[in-house]
Amino acid sequence: MGLPINQCRDAAISVCAKADVDFEDFSITRAGRREVVRVTVDRDGGVDLDLIADISRELSESLDLIVDSEDTPFVLEVSSPGVDRPLTELRHWRRAIGHLVKFNTLDSESPLELRVTAAESDVISLTNAAGETQQIPLSQIQHAVVQVEFNRGE
Repeated sequence: MGLPINQCRDAAISVCAKADVDFEDFSITRAGRREVVRVTVDRDGGVDLDLIADISRELSESLDLIVDSEDTPFVLEVSSPGVDRPLTELRHWRRAIGHLVKFNTLDSESPLELRVTAAESDVISLTNAAGETQQIPLSQIQHAVVQVEFNRGE
């Protein structure tokens, strides 16, 4: 039969709101005879393992009220977004301040790599290695991800 997607999603949104975290993503996929419920959460300053555990415990209890886990076995995975998550919302850019980001704009022919210095009012401020700053409207940015820096040289 499968898990009721809308009810499960609503439960996840409710638990996230109660925990004061941003509900970032949700999916249900089949893995053998079980279903895997994946929920991605985040907030300014990040989420730690204790908070992830609390959210997972509360969401598991909520899902158990929605479905009989013996009739519809499922695995719940609650996590924070990985470093390769695309920056699509202003809050994602705000959390990337200080980080190097690789991105394309609607009118760029090749990707740009600049450091995020501010993200306010749907405008992203970025600085190049020479210290020159430019501001780009969020609506002009097509695809962006934070770059992993192992030796930033600070």
